[in-house]
Amino acid sequence: MTSSASLANAWRLPRDFALITLAVEVALVLFHFGKQLWPGMPDSQQMLASYAQPDVWVPMMANLSMAWVLAAALAWSHARQALEVRGAASVAQLPGPHLRYAAVYLIALLLNHYALGPLLYKLQQMLFSGSWLQAVFGGFAVTSTAVVYEAVQLVVLVLSVWLAAWVALRAPAAAPSGDREVADAVQAGVSPRRAVATLVAVVFASLQARCMMAANIGTAIVDPSNGVALLLFWGGPPLVIFALSYWGGWLGTASGLTQVRPFRAVAASVLALVGVFASCVVVFVVGLPLMVTSSSGFSGAVGLIMLLAALVPLYPLLTVLLTRTVTRRLYRPYL
Repeated sequence: MTSSASLANAWRLPRDFALITLAVEVALVLFHFGKQLWPGMPDSQQMLASYAQPDVWVPMMANLSMAWVLAAALAWSHARQALEVRGAASVAQLPGPHLRYAAVYLIALLLNHYALGPLLYKLQQMLFSGSWLQAVFGGFAVTSTAVVYEAVQLVVLVLSVWLAAWVALRAPAAAPSGDREVADAVQAGVSPRRAVATLVAVVFASLQARCMMAANIGTAIVDPSNGVALLLFWGGPPLVIFALSYWGGWLGTASGLTQVRPFRAVAASVLALVGVFASCVVVFVVGLPLMVTSSSGFSGAVGLIMLLAALVPLYPLLTVLLTRTVTRRLYRPYL
């Protein structure tokens, strides 16, 4: 029988995977910046002056932090899923899951940063920089390229975490299933309801923020030289979105929830986000003819402002309602 200490360590594996993910991500970014900014390196002073600009480092750090949080949430989900499906006793017998996860995830990040990333950038420059596509579609081509690039990077992030978790959590062929009752008796960590709400909020907020960054909304709204305004713009909305989606996820579960089933929470976040986007688009498309059919330019401008103003209270309302509805539907078998 597996000891209680081993079972307790197994239940800490989700937290450990999340911390390892953050540590590897931060270490790789620090290494990358250190290599660029090291005194004596070519263009180090120019790169330092460029990174010192608020409109460079604020969106960059916001983008990195959202990617880190999402990767950590997915890593936590893989480990928690293994615990709930296979039992802590089985997971406790895995040989060196921490080291295997860290090694595979580091290799995946290195391949992304130094192989796939430069390849995608060169492909982007070849297709859109000065090409006929940019001449025909203009700014829409540039925005579309940024969205596609972010989508590819998101897929790479998800696959990197999945591969590292699969290697780390793969059980030996002859491994016993373990004592499930003892494993459940020593379960540790936050309450399942709080874990579900947090996971829903983290995934929802990080994906929403990445969509904003891909569309490069901040450049048209905030003064690029105002560091405080940029910090508020890129840091404030994700926190508000996190709070709203957490509330919806909390309302979508119940106090009697005994299992997290993390990938149901991830699915709830994605479905709710798609639902919010679709609802806002429908409202805008339905309201747009009212603006177009206005008799004067002034009335059309007022109609557009009123339409956008209506979306401001609608978005938080939809976020809470849809996250609650989707979460409740997906977790109904466990409530």
